[in-house]
Amino acid sequence: MNAPLPDLVPVRMLNEQSYCPRLSYLEWVQGDFADNADTVDGTFQHRNVNKETGALPDPEEPAPEVLHARSVMLGAPTLGMIARMDLIEADGTAVTPVDYKRGRAPDVPEGAWEPERVQLCAQGMILEENGYQVSGGVLYFVASKQRVPIAFDGPLRLRTLALLAELRASAQLLQAPPPLVDSPKCPRCSLVGICLPDETNLLRQRDEPAEEGAAPIPVDRVRRLVPARDDALPLYVHTAGTRVGRAGAELVVEPREGDKQVVRMAHTSHLAVFGAVQVSTQALHALCERGINIAYLSSGGWLQAITRGMDHKNVELRRRQFAAAASADRSLTLAKRLVVTKIRNCRTLVRRNAEPPPPHTLARLRELSEAAETTEAMESLLGLEGTAARLYFQAYAGMIRPPVAEGEPAPAAFDFDGRNRRPPKDPVNAMLSLGYSLLVKDVVIAALAVGFDPYLGFYHQPRYGRPALALDVMEEFRPLIVDSLVLSAINTGAIRASDFLRRGGAVAFTQPGRGKFLRAYERRMDEEITHPVFDYRISYRRTLEVQLRLLARYLTGEIPDYPPFATR
Repeated sequence: MNAPLPDLVPVRMLNEQSYCPRLSYLEWVQGDFADNADTVDGTFQHRNVNKETGALPDPEEPAPEVLHARSVMLGAPTLGMIARMDLIEADGTAVTPVDYKRGRAPDVPEGAWEPERVQLCAQGMILEENGYQVSGGVLYFVASKQRVPIAFDGPLRLRTLALLAELRASAQLLQAPPPLVDSPKCPRCSLVGICLPDETNLLRQRDEPAEEGAAPIPVDRVRRLVPARDDALPLYVHTAGTRVGRAGAELVVEPREGDKQVVRMAHTSHLAVFGAVQVSTQALHALCERGINIAYLSSGGWLQAITRGMDHKNVELRRRQFAAAASADRSLTLAKRLVVTKIRNCRTLVRRNAEPPPPHTLARLRELSEAAETTEAMESLLGLEGTAARLYFQAYAGMIRPPVAEGEPAPAAFDFDGRNRRPPKDPVNAMLSLGYSLLVKDVVIAALAVGFDPYLGFYHQPRYGRPALALDVMEEFRPLIVDSLVLSAINTGAIRASDFLRRGGAVAFTQPGRGKFLRAYERRMDEEITHPVFDYRISYRRTLEVQLRLLARYLTGEIPDYPPFATR
């Protein structure tokens, strides 16, 4: 069972429990939250009542006149609830809670929907436990500027207490309640990208027969409720000597030479700094407060650290992750799925880009993926993956075709003779290494957002400082994101031989060259592709988060298997 629950339940969670039990579980038990246009507007509409003003009289002393107290926090230990009330109107010995709602008053007999009425009733019951006389409350709808009186009658009180009991019972479970089925509530929910209702329902029914007498879950379509791409983008700072500071809600990037730049934090998904770049304490505090991670990379591009706010609340997911990693059978099952998908995606890249496609390599990669599916030992899987990687990179050299003037030979700078690293010895390996490091950074950030420990994986074994889970998850994306990007950058002339420096036997990007590659990488991450399972368009960056959330659903038992991302 989960750890003991807090003594007092926020009454807002009763609103969520009435609206969708899964929503209240995700928010209260797992600590997930995300803003959308509705929540941001709701915060704006509450800007005045959120200011603590006015005095609430003692319940034993009648108010001499009508008093208004805003943003009042009260708890009810006996009931087990707590609330911050928007407004309390006191008139004599009676008080009336007033709850502000951003929309228009609905045209329903009760005057408002159940979630709003329950939340208001809970506030009234808290006031009663504190000694006040309460007969009803008021819902004030900002858009229609309408006050709707709500009577706290017996049925509403019983419903409020029933939802409180349901919420506490649900929170003791180790798995979230199932998603709503094809519900019109889902598109407006701010947590829809975390919940993945249609995706979860599809995967549950696809592999599990419905219970006898149960209505089948409609799986003929999966609505793309997840935004196709993020509005916020990463901010890269890779010029040595640059300082990143804060001015209000903006980041100020001041290079040692040149003009400073200002970036709004609301438009920033994370900050990535390379080498000798300074970030002020004020900027760190502001970024962590807003849930914006800071990734520190060496000047050569190796991920060294990540600064973030408090860890994700979902401890149960990490317990399941550790239990699965400790199980040789479950680790092997997941590892096989990831390696098989990686080999298949490598084969697809060769088939699409090699001229002509090498039939022997394609046949061997198919054989190796089939062998990886049936192997019963992790050691054998490692051997099969290593063999496939050697064949793949042998074919990779034939896919590199930099633009050349007619009659001139191809530049030798992009000759490729297999993978080498630490340090890379040629421009192609320098690009692959930086691309893989950037992808690790993005997967680590996504894993932390979901609630995983990025250092404990299933295929890659734990090693000090190595984000094994991120390396696991990125396996199926290496050829699709990084390898394909490197081919495109070379073959289109976006990256040229002049973008690299050679020092002894090592090769590194020039400052302008690295900037070009970072921009190309972000364009690739923002590129929309069709998800092979759900058949909707989504960016690569968003896909990483979706796949990690599906992995979490698998580990917590919500879906029977992890669906890999295999390109068509």
